[in-house]
Amino acid sequence: MALTGEQASFASEARTATLATIAEDGRPRLVPICFVLHGDVLFTPIDEKPKTADLRSLARLRDIERRADVTVLIDRWDEDWNHLAWLRIDGRATLTDDPAERASAIAALRAKYPQYAGHDLESRPLIRIAIERVRTWGDLSAPGRSRSPSGGGSGSSSSPGRSRPR
Repeated sequence: MALTGEQASFASEARTATLATIAEDGRPRLVPICFVLHGDVLFTPIDEKPKTADLRSLARLRDIERRADVTVLIDRWDEDWNHLAWLRIDGRATLTDDPAERASAIAALRAKYPQYAGHDLESRPLIRIAIERVRTWGDLSAPGRSRSPSGGGSGSSSSPGRSRPR
């Protein structure tokens, strides 16, 4: 599933997101991520981790190997709640081994995040998330205007400017 132009722009401008995987005990496991979007695919690297020698032992990677269903939440916060918005992506995660796909995604990650210039992303796992469903809330294109949730309902009943976010 491809994102609309408005959704893709919102995602591309975001600096961080939250990746949710499902732990072995069924609980959600949340981790902040850096990411890039390529059409209907989102990529997030496993960057340099000082505490982990075996990167494939990371909990999020074990979760993905066990169950590929993931969710990525990209949100915009503002003290003026009329500017709040979010984009939620449900998809299937895998670790990509395709050399051309990896090279393209790593180049895009380094273009978006200059901090990755000195990181050895080439030798680390790269998570590939094929987008299956998208939901949004708030106005993704112009902060200050809100609209109803899209994508079949968000399950959220809060509205910017009228109640607190959940």
